[in-house]
Amino acid sequence: MKNRIKALAKELAPAFIDIRHHIHSHPELSFQEYETSKFIQQKLDEFGVSYQAGIAGTGIVATIEGKHPSSKTIAIRADIDALPITEANNVPYKSKNEGVMHACGHDVHTTCVLGATKILQTVKDHFEGTIKVLFQPGEEKHPGGASLMIKEGVLENPRPDAILGMHVQPTMEAGKLGFRGGQYMASADEIYITIKGKGGHAAAPHLTVDTILVASHLVVSLQQIISRNNNPFSPSVLSICAFNGGFTTNVIPSEVKLMGTFRAMDETWRFKAHELIKKQATELVHAMGAEIDIEILVGYPCLYNNEEVTAKARALSEDYLGKANVEDTEVRMGAEDFAFYSQIVPACFFRLGTGNIARGITSGVHTPTFDIDESAIEVGMGNMAYLATQF
Repeated sequence: MKNRIKALAKELAPAFIDIRHHIHSHPELSFQEYETSKFIQQKLDEFGVSYQAGIAGTGIVATIEGKHPSSKTIAIRADIDALPITEANNVPYKSKNEGVMHACGHDVHTTCVLGATKILQTVKDHFEGTIKVLFQPGEEKHPGGASLMIKEGVLENPRPDAILGMHVQPTMEAGKLGFRGGQYMASADEIYITIKGKGGHAAAPHLTVDTILVASHLVVSLQQIISRNNNPFSPSVLSICAFNGGFTTNVIPSEVKLMGTFRAMDETWRFKAHELIKKQATELVHAMGAEIDIEILVGYPCLYNNEEVTAKARALSEDYLGKANVEDTEVRMGAEDFAFYSQIVPACFFRLGTGNIARGITSGVHTPTFDIDESAIEVGMGNMAYLATQF
Protein backbone atom coordinates (compact mmCIF):
# COMPACT_ATOMS: atom_id res chain seq x y z
CA MET A 1 0.00 0.00 0.00
CA LYS A 2 2.77 2.45 0.90
CA ASN A 3 4.55 2.03 -2.42
CA ARG A 4 1.26 2.25 -4.32
CA ILE A 5 0.33 5.52 -2.58
CA LYS A 6 3.81 6.97 -3.10
CA ALA A 7 3.61 6.18 -6.81
CA LEU A 8 0.17 7.74 -7.10
CA ALA A 9 1.24 10.86 -5.19
CA LYS A 10 4.23 11.30 -7.49
CA GLU A 11 2.15 10.74 -10.60
CA LEU A 12 -0.65 13.09 -9.53
CA ALA A 13 1.46 15.86 -7.97
CA PRO A 14 1.81 18.06 -11.11
CA ALA A 15 -1.97 18.12 -11.63
CA PHE A 16 -2.57 18.97 -7.99
CA ILE A 17 0.00 21.74 -8.05
CA ASP A 18 -2.14 23.20 -10.85
CA ILE A 19 -5.18 22.77 -8.60
CA ARG A 20 -3.36 24.63 -5.86
CA HIS A 21 -2.61 27.46 -8.29
CA HIS A 22 -6.29 27.73 -9.18
CA ILE A 23 -7.42 27.80 -5.55
CA HIS A 24 -4.67 30.25 -4.58
CA SER A 25 -5.56 32.67 -7.38
CA HIS A 26 -9.28 32.62 -6.46
CA PRO A 27 -9.35 33.10 -2.66
CA GLU A 28 -12.57 33.79 -0.79
CA LEU A 29 -13.16 35.11 2.71
CA SER A 30 -14.60 33.05 5.57
CA PHE A 31 -18.16 31.82 4.96
CA GLN A 32 -18.07 33.30 1.45
CA GLU A 33 -16.27 30.38 -0.22
CA TYR A 34 -18.97 29.79 -2.83
CA GLU A 35 -16.76 29.35 -5.89
CA THR A 36 -14.17 27.38 -3.91
CA SER A 37 -16.90 24.99 -2.79
CA LYS A 38 -18.17 24.60 -6.36
CA PHE A 39 -14.64 23.87 -7.55
CA ILE A 40 -14.13 21.18 -4.88
CA GLN A 41 -17.47 19.61 -5.80
CA GLN A 42 -16.45 19.59 -9.46
CA LYS A 43 -13.26 17.72 -8.57
CA LEU A 44 -15.10 15.22 -6.37
CA ASP A 45 -17.48 14.55 -9.27
CA GLU A 46 -14.48 13.94 -11.54
CA PHE A 47 -13.01 11.53 -8.96
CA GLY A 48 -16.32 9.66 -8.63
CA VAL A 49 -16.54 10.39 -4.90
CA SER A 50 -19.95 10.82 -3.27
CA TYR A 51 -20.49 13.86 -1.06
CA GLN A 52 -22.95 16.14 0.67
CA ALA A 53 -22.59 19.88 0.07
CA GLY A 54 -24.09 22.98 1.66
CA ILE A 55 -23.06 22.11 5.21
CA ALA A 56 -22.61 25.25 7.32
CA GLY A 57 -23.15 27.14 4.06
CA THR A 58 -20.22 26.14 1.87
CA GLY A 59 -18.91 23.05 3.66
CA ILE A 60 -18.68 19.59 2.09
CA VAL A 61 -18.43 16.07 3.50
CA ALA A 62 -17.22 13.42 1.07
CA THR A 63 -17.34 9.69 1.82
CA ILE A 64 -15.05 6.93 0.58
CA GLU A 65 -16.01 3.38 1.50
CA GLY A 66 -13.43 0.63 1.50
CA LYS A 67 -14.03 -3.01 2.32
CA HIS A 68 -16.39 -3.60 5.27
CA PRO A 69 -17.36 0.09 5.50
CA SER A 70 -18.86 -0.21 9.00
CA SER A 71 -15.71 -1.68 10.55
CA LYS A 72 -14.09 1.70 11.29
CA THR A 73 -14.41 5.35 10.31
CA ILE A 74 -11.58 7.87 9.97
CA ALA A 75 -12.05 11.57 9.16
CA ILE A 76 -9.60 13.92 7.45
CA ARG A 77 -10.16 17.66 7.27
CA ALA A 78 -9.18 20.68 5.17
CA ASP A 79 -10.16 24.33 5.69
CA ILE A 80 -11.02 26.33 2.57
CA ASP A 81 -11.21 30.05 3.48
CA ALA A 82 -8.71 32.87 2.90
CA LEU A 83 -7.69 36.08 4.67
CA PRO A 84 -8.33 39.81 4.05
CA ILE A 85 -4.72 40.45 2.94
CA THR A 86 -3.46 41.97 -0.32
CA GLU A 87 -0.94 39.59 -1.90
CA ALA A 88 2.52 41.00 -2.66
CA ASN A 89 3.95 37.95 -4.44
CA ASN A 90 4.79 38.30 -8.14
CA VAL A 91 3.78 34.82 -9.30
CA PRO A 92 1.51 33.59 -12.14
CA TYR A 93 -1.00 32.27 -9.59
CA LYS A 94 -1.21 35.53 -7.61
CA SER A 95 -4.62 36.30 -6.10
CA LYS A 96 -7.11 37.69 -8.61
CA ASN A 97 -9.42 38.86 -5.81
CA GLU A 98 -8.13 42.23 -4.61
CA GLY A 99 -7.57 42.37 -0.87
CA VAL A 100 -8.05 38.62 -0.36
CA MET A 101 -5.24 36.06 -0.16
CA HIS A 102 -4.56 32.47 0.85
CA ALA A 103 -1.94 33.72 3.30
CA CYS A 104 -2.45 30.91 5.83
CA GLY A 105 -2.02 27.97 3.46
CA HIS A 106 -5.62 26.79 3.34
CA ASP A 107 -5.19 26.43 -0.43
CA VAL A 108 -2.43 23.93 0.36
CA HIS A 109 -4.54 22.06 2.92
CA THR A 110 -7.44 21.82 0.48
CA THR A 111 -5.18 20.67 -2.36
CA CYS A 112 -3.46 18.01 -0.25
CA VAL A 113 -6.74 16.65 1.08
CA LEU A 114 -8.25 16.66 -2.42
CA GLY A 115 -5.16 14.78 -3.58
CA ALA A 116 -5.50 12.31 -0.74
CA THR A 117 -9.17 11.87 -1.68
CA LYS A 118 -8.24 11.02 -5.26
CA ILE A 119 -5.67 8.48 -4.04
CA LEU A 120 -8.06 6.95 -1.51
CA GLN A 121 -10.78 6.58 -4.13
CA THR A 122 -8.25 4.79 -6.36
CA VAL A 123 -7.17 2.31 -3.67
CA LYS A 124 -10.50 1.89 -1.85
CA ASP A 125 -10.65 -1.83 -2.60
CA HIS A 126 -7.46 -2.30 -0.58
CA PHE A 127 -8.33 -0.83 2.81
CA GLU A 128 -10.97 -1.49 5.45
CA GLY A 129 -13.61 0.92 6.71
CA THR A 130 -14.92 4.35 5.75
CA ILE A 131 -13.09 7.66 5.31
CA LYS A 132 -15.00 10.92 5.76
CA VAL A 133 -13.39 13.93 4.12
CA LEU A 134 -14.35 17.33 5.55
CA PHE A 135 -13.90 20.51 3.51
CA GLN A 136 -14.66 23.16 6.09
CA PRO A 137 -15.45 26.87 5.70
CA GLY A 138 -14.65 29.73 8.03
CA GLU A 139 -11.61 28.61 10.02
CA GLU A 140 -10.38 32.21 10.24
CA LYS A 141 -13.56 33.79 11.62
CA HIS A 142 -15.57 33.50 14.83
CA PRO A 143 -17.38 31.24 15.67
CA GLY A 144 -15.29 28.95 13.44
CA GLY A 145 -16.64 26.73 10.69
CA ALA A 146 -15.70 23.59 12.62
CA SER A 147 -18.21 24.41 15.35
CA LEU A 148 -20.95 24.89 12.76
CA MET A 149 -20.04 21.71 10.86
CA ILE A 150 -20.22 19.77 14.13
CA LYS A 151 -23.66 21.24 14.90
CA GLU A 152 -24.81 19.99 11.50
CA GLY A 153 -23.72 16.45 12.33
CA VAL A 154 -20.47 15.85 10.45
CA LEU A 155 -19.09 13.83 13.38
CA GLU A 156 -22.11 11.52 13.46
CA ASN A 157 -23.62 8.75 11.31
CA PRO A 158 -21.05 7.35 11.62
CA ARG A 159 -18.87 9.00 14.27
CA PRO A 160 -15.16 8.86 13.32
CA ASP A 161 -12.84 6.79 15.48
CA ALA A 162 -10.18 9.44 14.84
CA ILE A 163 -9.76 12.68 12.90
CA LEU A 164 -6.61 13.97 11.19
CA GLY A 165 -5.73 17.48 10.05
CA MET A 166 -2.64 19.34 8.86
CA HIS A 167 -1.30 22.87 8.72
CA VAL A 168 1.52 24.40 6.67
CA GLN A 169 4.71 25.29 8.53
CA PRO A 170 6.98 27.74 6.64
CA THR A 171 9.79 27.47 9.22
CA MET A 172 10.02 23.73 8.49
CA GLU A 173 11.66 22.62 5.26
CA ALA A 174 9.46 21.02 2.61
CA GLY A 175 9.64 17.24 2.84
CA LYS A 176 9.29 17.19 6.61
CA LEU A 177 6.39 16.79 9.05
CA GLY A 178 6.01 17.87 12.67
CA PHE A 179 4.04 16.19 15.49
CA ARG A 180 3.25 16.85 19.16
CA GLY A 181 0.92 14.88 21.39
CA GLY A 182 -1.14 16.34 24.23
CA GLN A 183 -1.99 20.01 24.71
CA TYR A 184 -0.83 21.61 21.49
CA MET A 185 -2.53 24.93 20.64
CA ALA A 186 -4.22 27.62 22.70
CA SER A 187 -7.81 28.69 23.06
CA ALA A 188 -8.70 32.07 21.53
CA ASP A 189 -11.28 34.54 22.82
CA GLU A 190 -12.08 38.06 21.61
CA ILE A 191 -12.28 41.05 23.98
CA TYR A 192 -14.28 44.20 23.18
CA ILE A 193 -14.22 47.14 25.60
CA THR A 194 -15.86 50.57 25.31
CA ILE A 195 -14.94 53.25 27.87
CA LYS A 196 -17.32 56.20 28.11
CA GLY A 197 -17.19 59.56 29.88
CA LYS A 198 -17.83 63.26 29.53
CA GLY A 199 -15.54 64.61 26.83
CA GLY A 200 -14.34 68.15 26.50
CA HIS A 201 -11.51 70.58 25.87
CA ALA A 202 -8.01 69.23 26.39
CA ALA A 203 -7.04 72.43 28.20
CA ALA A 204 -9.60 71.69 30.92
CA PRO A 205 -9.27 67.99 31.74
CA HIS A 206 -10.71 68.59 35.21
CA LEU A 207 -14.07 69.24 33.57
CA THR A 208 -13.98 65.93 31.69
CA VAL A 209 -13.52 62.23 32.21
CA ASP A 210 -10.23 61.56 30.43
CA THR A 211 -11.17 58.38 28.58
CA ILE A 212 -7.75 58.18 26.91
CA LEU A 213 -6.03 58.14 30.30
CA VAL A 214 -8.50 55.63 31.72
CA ALA A 215 -8.02 53.33 28.75
CA SER A 216 -4.23 53.63 29.00
CA HIS A 217 -4.29 52.62 32.67
CA LEU A 218 -6.57 49.72 31.81
CA VAL A 219 -4.29 48.36 29.06
CA VAL A 220 -1.36 48.28 31.47
CA SER A 221 -3.41 46.96 34.38
CA LEU A 222 -4.86 44.03 32.44
CA GLN A 223 -1.40 42.53 31.99
CA GLN A 224 -1.38 41.81 35.74
CA ILE A 225 -4.18 39.32 35.16
CA ILE A 226 -1.62 37.07 33.52
CA SER A 227 1.53 37.78 35.51
CA ARG A 228 -0.03 37.68 38.99
CA ASN A 229 -2.81 35.09 38.67
CA ASN A 230 -1.88 32.40 36.17
CA ASN A 231 0.26 29.36 36.86
CA PRO A 232 3.53 30.27 35.07
CA PHE A 233 3.89 26.68 33.87
CA SER A 234 0.67 26.97 31.83
CA PRO A 235 1.16 29.64 29.15
CA SER A 236 -1.45 32.29 28.44
CA VAL A 237 -1.37 35.60 26.58
CA LEU A 238 -3.52 38.73 26.78
CA SER A 239 -2.95 41.27 24.01
CA ILE A 240 -4.85 44.50 23.42
CA CYS A 241 -4.47 45.04 19.69
CA ALA A 242 -6.71 48.03 18.93
CA PHE A 243 -6.98 51.37 20.78
CA ASN A 244 -9.41 53.72 19.06
CA GLY A 245 -10.53 57.11 20.36
CA GLY A 246 -10.22 60.79 19.61
CA PHE A 247 -10.11 62.71 16.37
CA THR A 248 -7.97 65.81 16.95
CA THR A 249 -5.22 67.29 19.17
CA ASN A 250 -7.30 69.33 21.62
CA VAL A 251 -10.44 67.35 22.41
CA ILE A 252 -10.73 64.61 25.03
CA PRO A 253 -13.12 62.09 23.44
CA SER A 254 -16.24 60.86 25.14
CA GLU A 255 -15.55 57.28 24.04
CA VAL A 256 -12.56 54.98 23.56
CA LYS A 257 -12.78 51.45 22.14
CA LEU A 258 -10.31 48.65 22.85
CA MET A 259 -10.11 45.26 21.18
CA GLY A 260 -7.89 42.33 22.00
CA THR A 261 -7.42 38.61 22.33
CA PHE A 262 -6.92 36.21 25.22
CA ARG A 263 -5.16 32.88 24.69
CA ALA A 264 -4.78 30.04 27.20
CA MET A 265 -3.65 26.43 27.39
CA ASP A 266 -5.93 25.49 30.29
CA GLU A 267 -9.73 25.54 29.96
CA THR A 268 -10.35 26.06 33.69
CA TRP A 269 -7.96 29.02 33.88
CA ARG A 270 -9.37 30.35 30.61
CA PHE A 271 -12.82 30.99 32.07
CA LYS A 272 -11.48 32.13 35.44
CA ALA A 273 -9.42 34.72 33.55
CA HIS A 274 -12.55 35.96 31.78
CA GLU A 275 -14.11 36.82 35.12
CA LEU A 276 -10.91 38.46 36.38
CA ILE A 277 -10.64 40.57 33.23
CA LYS A 278 -14.24 41.75 33.55
CA LYS A 279 -13.90 42.49 37.28
CA GLN A 280 -10.60 44.34 37.04
CA ALA A 281 -11.67 46.35 33.99
CA THR A 282 -15.01 47.34 35.48
CA GLU A 283 -13.68 48.35 38.89
CA LEU A 284 -10.68 50.28 37.56
CA VAL A 285 -12.75 52.22 35.03
CA HIS A 286 -15.43 53.04 37.60
CA ALA A 287 -12.78 54.14 40.11
CA MET A 288 -11.50 56.64 37.54
CA GLY A 289 -14.98 58.06 36.97
CA ALA A 290 -15.83 56.47 33.63
CA GLU A 291 -18.35 53.89 32.44
CA ILE A 292 -17.55 50.65 30.67
CA ASP A 293 -19.12 48.10 28.37
CA ILE A 294 -17.12 44.88 28.13
CA GLU A 295 -17.81 41.77 26.10
CA ILE A 296 -15.71 38.61 25.83
CA LEU A 297 -16.68 36.40 22.90
CA VAL A 298 -15.83 32.78 23.65
CA GLY A 299 -13.93 31.47 20.64
CA TYR A 300 -11.93 28.36 19.85
CA PRO A 301 -11.06 25.93 22.66
CA CYS A 302 -7.62 24.48 23.33
CA LEU A 303 -6.45 22.00 20.71
CA TYR A 304 -5.61 18.66 22.26
CA ASN A 305 -3.81 15.98 20.27
CA ASN A 306 -4.76 12.54 21.50
CA GLU A 307 -1.48 10.91 22.54
CA GLU A 308 -2.28 7.46 21.15
CA VAL A 309 -3.56 8.74 17.80
CA THR A 310 -0.64 11.16 17.46
CA ALA A 311 1.94 8.50 18.30
CA LYS A 312 0.44 6.21 15.67
CA ALA A 313 0.29 9.00 13.06
CA ARG A 314 3.91 9.89 13.77
CA ALA A 315 5.08 6.27 13.49
CA LEU A 316 3.22 5.83 10.21
CA SER A 317 4.66 9.09 8.87
CA GLU A 318 8.16 7.92 9.79
CA ASP A 319 7.44 4.73 7.87
CA TYR A 320 6.21 6.75 4.87
CA LEU A 321 8.83 9.52 4.78
CA GLY A 322 11.73 8.15 6.82
CA LYS A 323 12.42 8.93 10.48
CA ALA A 324 14.80 11.79 9.63
CA ASN A 325 11.94 13.71 8.01
CA VAL A 326 9.60 13.65 11.02
CA GLU A 327 10.21 16.12 13.85
CA ASP A 328 8.83 17.31 17.15
CA THR A 329 6.91 20.56 16.87
CA GLU A 330 6.49 23.15 19.61
CA VAL A 331 3.48 24.16 21.68
CA ARG A 332 1.77 27.17 20.04
CA MET A 333 -0.22 30.08 21.40
CA GLY A 334 -1.90 30.36 18.02
CA ALA A 335 -5.39 28.90 17.78
CA GLU A 336 -7.18 26.63 15.32
CA ASP A 337 -10.84 25.71 15.11
CA PHE A 338 -9.77 22.10 14.47
CA ALA A 339 -9.75 22.21 18.28
CA PHE A 340 -13.53 21.79 18.26
CA TYR A 341 -13.11 18.37 16.62
CA SER A 342 -10.36 17.45 19.10
CA GLN A 343 -12.76 18.04 22.00
CA ILE A 344 -15.11 15.34 20.65
CA VAL A 345 -13.09 12.80 18.65
CA PRO A 346 -9.52 11.51 19.23
CA ALA A 347 -7.49 13.84 17.02
CA CYS A 348 -4.09 14.51 15.52
CA PHE A 349 -3.27 17.90 14.04
CA PHE A 350 0.23 17.96 12.54
CA ARG A 351 2.53 20.28 10.60
CA LEU A 352 3.47 20.09 6.92
CA GLY A 353 6.83 21.64 6.13
CA THR A 354 6.56 24.12 3.26
CA GLY A 355 9.70 26.27 3.55
CA ASN A 356 12.85 26.35 1.45
CA ILE A 357 15.60 28.62 2.80
CA ALA A 358 17.85 28.11 -0.24
CA ARG A 359 15.08 29.40 -2.54
CA GLY A 360 14.08 32.21 -0.21
CA ILE A 361 10.69 30.69 0.64
CA THR A 362 10.61 31.76 4.27
CA SER A 363 7.71 34.21 4.73
CA GLY A 364 5.40 33.42 7.61
CA VAL A 365 1.68 32.77 7.46
CA HIS A 366 -0.65 35.79 7.57
CA THR A 367 1.86 37.88 5.61
CA PRO A 368 1.42 39.25 2.05
CA THR A 369 4.48 37.34 0.79
CA PHE A 370 3.59 33.89 2.14
CA ASP A 371 4.19 31.08 -0.37
CA ILE A 372 5.38 27.48 -0.33
CA ASP A 373 7.85 25.08 -1.86
CA GLU A 374 5.32 23.11 -3.88
CA SER A 375 7.17 19.82 -3.45
CA ALA A 376 5.21 19.80 -0.17
CA ILE A 377 2.03 19.01 -2.14
CA GLU A 378 3.21 15.50 -3.06
CA VAL A 379 4.30 14.88 0.54
CA GLY A 380 1.08 16.22 2.05
CA MET A 381 -1.37 14.36 -0.16
CA GLY A 382 0.53 11.10 -0.09
CA ASN A 383 1.17 11.05 3.64
CA MET A 384 -2.44 11.96 4.48
CA ALA A 385 -3.73 9.18 2.23
CA TYR A 386 -1.31 6.69 3.82
CA LEU A 387 -2.36 7.68 7.35
CA ALA A 388 -6.04 7.32 6.48
CA THR A 389 -5.62 3.83 5.00
CA GLN A 390 -3.47 2.59 7.86
CA PHE A 391 -5.75 3.95 10.56
